[in-house]
Amino acid sequence: MEPPASGPERLFDAHRFPSDGFLLLALLLYAPVGLCLLLLRLFIGIHVFLVSCALPDSLLRRFIVRVMCSVLGLFVRQSDPHLRDANVRIYIANHVTHFDHSVINLLTSCNTPALNGTPGFICWSRGFMELGAVGSRAELVDSLKMYSSHGENPPLLLFPEEAATNGRVGLLRFSSWPFSILDMIQPVALQVQRPLIAVSVADSSWITELLWTFFVPFTVYQVRWMPPAFRQADEPNEEFALRVQELLAVELGVVSTRLTAADKAEHMKRLRHTPPHLFAPASSQSLVARPRVSPSLAGVGRLAPEDVRITELAQRVKEVLPHVSLGTIRRDLAQTNCVDTTIANLLEGQVPLLPEDKDPEHGLLAPSTSQTPAASSSQCPAASSSSKPSVKLFAKSPVERHLSLQERKHVLYAYARRRYTEKYGTPRGDESH
Repeated sequence: MEPPASGPERLFDAHRFPSDGFLLLALLLYAPVGLCLLLLRLFIGIHVFLVSCALPDSLLRRFIVRVMCSVLGLFVRQSDPHLRDANVRIYIANHVTHFDHSVINLLTSCNTPALNGTPGFICWSRGFMELGAVGSRAELVDSLKMYSSHGENPPLLLFPEEAATNGRVGLLRFSSWPFSILDMIQPVALQVQRPLIAVSVADSSWITELLWTFFVPFTVYQVRWMPPAFRQADEPNEEFALRVQELLAVELGVVSTRLTAADKAEHMKRLRHTPPHLFAPASSQSLVARPRVSPSLAGVGRLAPEDVRITELAQRVKEVLPHVSLGTIRRDLAQTNCVDTTIANLLEGQVPLLPEDKDPEHGLLAPSTSQTPAASSSQCPAASSSSKPSVKLFAKSPVERHLSLQERKHVLYAYARRRYTEKYGTPRGDESH
């Protein structure tokens, strides 16, 4: 179910508030009520925490805490609970919020090992199981194998994605280590919905998400139990992980991507240093100026939605790098599905150029010869001198060959940044200077 182009920006929400004007107005009107609920639920939440600590793990405790969580706006529903196998020692679930493990723990007894963060009171209070000092992934797997070998221990709840997504588009690639513990696992499909704001925002802390959870009217967690999955004969851990990932993707109605948690971290790093227009998702394209479709495509007929979106993204790259053909841009966008990544690939020379992109004199950033003399004379001299990098910087004389790669990339990035500034104005990151 993996699409040919599934960019990381579609899997994560970078903004909490909606882009629709009506929803923003509704959120503004709801804000006084939300603040009152936040204060009230903070007080109630302390009592919920104390009750959960005082009562032993049992069906009665889970029922009481689940009812009290409904007062906090957390509603947990489950489908097909009869499929839950008492012999299963490992549950595998997709990851949406910071509280997925606590929600599933309201339905059945299970433990989630703490893989990140400092062990201590905070780790314990959030419901994670501390494993002590685990130096490597192999040591972690050995510890979990030893834990699972004791039948009196509750099952493990693991999240192979290792990072949360928005839960609407796709799943991150499953890590293989959770599938090397035992040969039988049970997939658990998790969906989360809430009104007015995003369910989770990438790079947001758990305490921030908790406060927003108390602010909104309610958050609904839908848990769907799936039949247990068994390792096939001589099936490697990677293939077992991918097979379970496909099963969960079909159950959730999303795509199964090959993006990893490392790709999310890299995407968030770029997002913090890039103007927001370049990362506008497909659903919010109407908020920014839509580029015009190339005249050569006008008579082709109705394009598929994905083709239209790729064309719009290609026009954005074309505005920054006008000397690169649309064919080259579209070919790279089909792989990256990200404007910023495609621009970086073109500037760094990682994309093979089509013949029409190459100029025998000056290369990628040579001045275009398609402009008429009238058009060239209509431009002011100041704009002409600043719109393109100096040609002599890219001449093939022996002296210029000694320019380092970093110097060339610096000039190319400065040129692309100047092109973007001329089109959309000063980037947000420069306003503080």
